[in-house]
Amino acid sequence: MGKVIITAALTGAIHTPSMSEYLPFRIEDMVEEAVRSYNAGAAVVHVHARNPENGIPSSSVEIFREILSRIKAECNAVITPTTGGSYTMTPKERLAVVSALKPEMATFNAGSLNFALYPVLEKYREFKYDWEEGYLKGTESFIFSNHFESLHIYSKTMNETGTRPEIEIYDVGQINNVAQLLREGYLKKPVYLQYVMGILGGIPATADNLLYLIRESKRLLKEDFIWSVCAAGRFQFPMGVINILEGGFWRVGLEDNLYIEKGVLAKSSAEQVEKAIRIIRELGYEPATPDEAREILGLKGIGKVNY
Repeated sequence: MGKVIITAALTGAIHTPSMSEYLPFRIEDMVEEAVRSYNAGAAVVHVHARNPENGIPSSSVEIFREILSRIKAECNAVITPTTGGSYTMTPKERLAVVSALKPEMATFNAGSLNFALYPVLEKYREFKYDWEEGYLKGTESFIFSNHFESLHIYSKTMNETGTRPEIEIYDVGQINNVAQLLREGYLKKPVYLQYVMGILGGIPATADNLLYLIRESKRLLKEDFIWSVCAAGRFQFPMGVINILEGGFWRVGLEDNLYIEKGVLAKSSAEQVEKAIRIIRELGYEPATPDEAREILGLKGIGKVNY
């Protein structure tokens, strides 16, 4: 159709406030970032909650409720909260936002992996907040747990709330996990995949690996999927271009990459959205509107959420 869904991932749980003065974590900043990204052309905004006092990742349903309801009041974007959260949260805490708020779509992590951030400590020596250094160091022993029992619970909850899973694929074996969940009836076709590339512990962000992920998805899922890609750091734009040419969609934002170009911090996820849209238009595509994204993804609509 020539329409590309652009997602803006606003803050995530990887970067800490000391890494960029532009990383949003206060509620009003998150809402402003969402609206700015929407106005720039993003159809979807992906939301993590943070403690508005110090920026530490939070699973608070009340913080999520305020962020999501204020974004909803100010723009028509599809709002996708995380169920990945951070390594300090239990699976129950991570899933609470779906049970309580019943969003149109939420992330669904398709398997377990090492999820390591500790190497960035070589780059950052001073921190604004006491929690940052220990938080990053703690990922040296972190396994991001998404075993089949929890995948069954997540699937059932999303089915009950009418929430579309955005299935995060960190490595190729997780595609097989998705195929198994389809066979068991926990997931419904067509599934929506998000290839997450470049995380230490997951699949590296290379052209060959992206094409391999797409090929294996076609083999295992029998074409019953649509997909997007996000890639860490400097790989954000190269992987996105390749993915668009292969027929997929694209996620940008400060969650994945703090920079707009080499050595230049992005002042907003909206800057990355604008750059992505300039690129896709040069390639002959157009960004999907939020309502077009809802139709493509088969979402229930903003009127059926609980916030």
